[in-house]
Amino acid sequence: MPKTLLELRNRPLLDIVSHGRGGPKGSIHLSANQIAAIDRTVRRVPEAMVKVLPKDSNNLRSVGRHLNYIGRYGKLDLETDDGERVQGKDAGQRLLEDWDLDLEKDRRETNLAPVTGRSPKLVHKIMLSMPPGTPANGVLEAARNFAREEFALKHRYALVLHTDEPHPHVHLVVKAVSEQGVRLNVRKATLHEWRREFARHLRDQDIAANATERAIRGETRARPPDPIYRANLRGDSTHTRNRAEVVAAHLVNGHLPVEPGKSTLLATRKEIESGWRAISDLLLAQGHADLAAKVRRFMEQMPPPRTDRELVAQQLRQHIRDTRVRDQHPTR
Repeated sequence: MPKTLLELRNRPLLDIVSHGRGGPKGSIHLSANQIAAIDRTVRRVPEAMVKVLPKDSNNLRSVGRHLNYIGRYGKLDLETDDGERVQGKDAGQRLLEDWDLDLEKDRRETNLAPVTGRSPKLVHKIMLSMPPGTPANGVLEAARNFAREEFALKHRYALVLHTDEPHPHVHLVVKAVSEQGVRLNVRKATLHEWRREFARHLRDQDIAANATERAIRGETRARPPDPIYRANLRGDSTHTRNRAEVVAAHLVNGHLPVEPGKSTLLATRKEIESGWRAISDLLLAQGHADLAAKVRRFMEQMPPPRTDRELVAQQLRQHIRDTRVRDQHPTR
């Protein structure tokens, strides 16, 4: 699969542009797939999410509990890589035995596998999701196909669809060591590639899906860690409340300190805007005037880059304005 757009940090910011920098004028040609990726991005097609849950993947008992949890303690079937469906309150334990995870643990503890620092993972706990309103069956089928292409005949895995939250999502548990004894290490580049592939499988199910970096879309705020995110949904996040109180105190004093990351945000945005302008020029040169204009509008409509503290301050100010309006115009 060709790269879509934009890579940050250690890779080109806009991959399809930067490869041609310094070359002869007109030497870069956008492929049909690249143009389609640009179009999806400027139309703000829903973004596919692939997340690796970080905790308790190196403990046999915790892995069993997680498998039981995603199977809703026997209410949902766990689909495995060999096409079997495992159900029941003991589904987690049965999969641990089937995958020989107890042997992996024994090898580790008897120094047959290297142990340095934190114990290596027994599994990778992956979540694949889409925004509310996405057809759940399509998300499940895309996740099935993604898992089959990435892991079949290599890593044992099990998956299950959850629809008890607004956004349909699939929990995928993958054995960290393959049947050939090769350990799967998940890096940032791995996650980027998985997102692209999951989005491709979603599009194969006629579900509009994209996989781009937040910063490329003009977004500067990441979703908080899962426990904080879920607490926010319930309205009882102490982390969010404490942060808002700190920002409110700064606003009362009339001064919001500049965060160290602000200069990095501004520099990144400058590079992104430069890349988008180059994309627009390339599209125009290839006869895609309408899409080039959409790219320019997309870039102009990006919200200004703000740090987390600035975003919280913006929300607090808006809340104060809304409260004043309600007080001045009470509902009759």
